[in-house]
Amino acid sequence: MKILILGAGKMGSFFCDLLSFDHDVAIYDSDPSRLRFTYNVRRFASPDEIDDFDPDMVLNAATVKYTLDAFRTVLPHIRPDAILSDIASVKRGLPEFYASAGHPYVSTHPMFGPTFASLSNLADENAIIISEGDADGITFFERLYSSLGLHVEQYTFRGHDSTIAYSLSIPFASSLVFGSAMKHQPAPGTTFKRHMAIARGLMSEDDYLLSEILFNPDSVEQLDRIRESLANLRDIVASRDGEAMAAYLASVRANLG
Repeated sequence: MKILILGAGKMGSFFCDLLSFDHDVAIYDSDPSRLRFTYNVRRFASPDEIDDFDPDMVLNAATVKYTLDAFRTVLPHIRPDAILSDIASVKRGLPEFYASAGHPYVSTHPMFGPTFASLSNLADENAIIISEGDADGITFFERLYSSLGLHVEQYTFRGHDSTIAYSLSIPFASSLVFGSAMKHQPAPGTTFKRHMAIARGLMSEDDYLLSEILFNPDSVEQLDRIRESLANLRDIVASRDGEAMAAYLASVRANLG
């Protein structure tokens, strides 16, 4: 299969490495300097170069802010039956775009990234495939993700957004609160250092991505859950209620499984 990858960032380069030994792969990025460290693939810095390549699939690995723009840039240079695919963690606007584009499509979300995951060992990681996509595209990514040892789940676009509000909004918000309230310690403990590493990793992400994930309409409900739990914990601590604290800790352990 001929696969065109959009965006030569960390995930774009990862998919280049992953796919280039079994497929004819090209990568396009408007910044030629970002193409220097890609290999075993064709490298395009102009959309016009895509015409002769004639891809069967376009895998959009551009950052969330530019996902739709990247698609619109290459649409005039691909044939109507080419499959459009994305790996965006925020799907806002994509269902409407796919409906209007007229191409078969498949949308997935690898639930790992270069900030925290080891891209050379993904056996404990997960991926989501949107069930509303093209059957051939879904089969392609099912096989691809399974070959990496990933656990794969299928959701609708709506189910994806609801799941992401829970799985990303809660840890994102918790890390942001930690970072906003922390004071630097001259001799930090192990727990503090681990929280610090997570918070710093999160803050290395793009501001637009962080904002869009938290602007998910379902995030407000998750933030309310955090606020209610924190208020409950504050009351227990303020009253030094040992019995209530034991019950609270027991409920946390139960949630953690």
